[in-house]
Amino acid sequence: MANPENLQYTKEHEWVLVAGDVATVGITQYAADALGEIVYVDLPKPGSSTSYMKICGEIESTKSVGELYAPMDGEVIESNSALGNAPEAINQDPYGAGWLIKIKYTQLPELLTAAEYAALTGEK
Repeated sequence: MANPENLQYTKEHEWVLVAGDVATVGITQYAADALGEIVYVDLPKPGSSTSYMKICGEIESTKSVGELYAPMDGEVIESNSALGNAPEAINQDPYGAGWLIKIKYTQLPELLTAAEYAALTGEK
């Protein structure tokens, strides 16, 4: 699956959609496929602060537990509460209904383009 061109990416397999001073964050299809069937997510609560590349949550699957890294400094303004009852949405629609958190960021770090992320993962 091609990575959406309108998103930016991290080396930790997260995607970022920037709109003004808010970034929506999720994991990529590549990461969702690697994790397998996702059964539980532990996301930061709104009002929590995030620090660049620090762990801010967990994603559990039938295979393993993956860590969610904050792609920027800021404050969580929303967590995808629908994932509490339907974590499989991350596998089914990682770039849509499977989004994880929204961060009001203080500074946007340099992120990867879709082409750079595809090169990182060996995807075409």
